[in-house]
Amino acid sequence: MRTVKDRIRHTLLFEGIALALVSVFGAWITGHSMQAIGGLSIMFSLYAMAWNFVFNLLFDLWDRRYRNMAPRGPLLRAAHACLFEIGVLIPGLFLTVWWLKITFVEAFILDLGFSAFFLVYAYVYNWAYDVIFPVRTVQTVRCGTPMMAQKEGQPEH
Repeated sequence: MRTVKDRIRHTLLFEGIALALVSVFGAWITGHSMQAIGGLSIMFSLYAMAWNFVFNLLFDLWDRRYRNMAPRGPLLRAAHACLFEIGVLIPGLFLTVWWLKITFVEAFILDLGFSAFFLVYAYVYNWAYDVIFPVRTVQTVRCGTPMMAQKEGQPEH
């Protein structure tokens, strides 16, 4: 299971990269000012950071209990990304209507576009993160003392 320190790094990197991409390309695609999209992006980012931390901590607890942190295949990664995005989409709809002063239909379409982006982004980011920062597994040695060991095929750090 990942440590709290690792989850904080995961969250900050995820949001920092996303904030840069969404602020620039979101303003260009939607026609709203960069300040409006940037402000909305910061609010989404603050909410998403908190949600990301909680969601991934709970997901890791579930994974450890029911799958023993086995490698995550494409189907599980897709489910992970979809569940995360549902938790962002619903509150984000109300935030978007309020901040951009647009209708719920317009906000829904905009949020679907952001969700499509983040669905792909979350999938790729989390996969890359797992490769760059692999999870260490706990093994028990003969005397019963736990020790950290790399998963097979992973380089030592």
